[in-house]
This record gives sequence, structure tokens and C-alpha cells, in this order.
Amino acid sequence: MEGKFKNIILFSVIGVVMAGVYLFFFKGDSSQDVLVATPGTPLMTNDTVAIPSGSAAAEFLPVLLNVKNIKLDNSIFNDPAFMSLRDSSILLIPDGTEGRPNPFAPIGYENVAVPVAPTADTSAGVTTGVGN
Repeated sequence: MEGKFKNIILFSVIGVVMAGVYLFFFKGDSSQDVLVATPGTPLMTNDTVAIPSGSAAAEFLPVLLNVKNIKLDNSIFNDPAFMSLRDSSILLIPDGTEGRPNPFAPIGYENVAVPVAPTADTSAGVTTGVGN
């Protein structure tokens, strides 16, 4: 009976510790600001956005809206220095010793002779095996 009582206490302590770990690491902080749309207030109208101040979205949104204003200069592609660049990539050809055909097969499986079913050669009337 004493062993049963120790097991019950041990598993209870382990359960409490696991619940504490879950609450500490996986439970979100409920004090964070949440963006909630109410029926009467639109979130976005033309260029204005209604976001609670101090939230991460309020800090990120101006940066995101500035992405629209980025203009890229394509003149570098017409520059003679860019046009004179040449591709110097090297073609890699495998030498045939990359490894086993099936790396998940048991060791030595490749060396086992697999019996081959004979095939009928109808032109000569002779039955041959594959690979002969």
C-alpha cells in the first residue's frame, strides 16, 4: 500500500510541474493589446488606419505603408560594366560514386542476387532471363 501511495504523490507532483511549465512557457500574455473591429468603426478608410496606439501594429504599419513609396533604379542593368559581366559557373558532373542506390536498404542488400523471372522472346522462340 505504501508503494501505491508514493506513486500517486509522484505522479501528482509531476502533473503539477508540467502544468506549471505549460502555463509559464506556452500560455500567452493576456495584457497585450488586441486589434478588434467594432461594427461602427472601419479599420481602414483610404489612407488612414484606426489602430490602438502603443501596439506593435501601430509601430509596424508606418513602415509597411512606406514600402509603397520605394522606387527602384533600373539603370544599372543598362550600364556597360553590367553588360560586360559573363557567367563563369562550372558544370558539375557526378562521377558515379555518390553513394548507395537506396540508403535505407539493409547493408549488403545491393550485393544480393535477385532472381529474375524468365521472359519469352517470341522472335527466336527461346526463353531468356533479363540481363543475358
